[in-house]
Amino acid sequence: MIYGAPLGRSISLDMDVKSEVIAQFRQVAQEQNLQLAPLTDDLALFDSGLDSLCFAIIVVRLETSLGVDPFSTSDDARFPVTLGEFIGYYEDAAK
Repeated sequence: MIYGAPLGRSISLDMDVKSEVIAQFRQVAQEQNLQLAPLTDDLALFDSGLDSLCFAIIVVRLETSLGVDPFSTSDDARFPVTLGEFIGYYEDAAK
């Protein structure tokens, strides 16, 4: 599945979280002048085209926009490997 919220469609909280994550990935890539890989569930974050600074920026912005940081709320938090896992962390934390 490639992400992008269709216009005019009513979306759930999970879709709002997904949309915000995808928007932040795209915005940070654009701001850093980086080529972003197609955003699919199985995309390895390592292969996304973003670096560790980009992920730090994304996490800070998502904490501001969604009000959660799933990486600081768990004692055993590990960084996700795929985009689908990354989105899932935020969906779970936002519930």
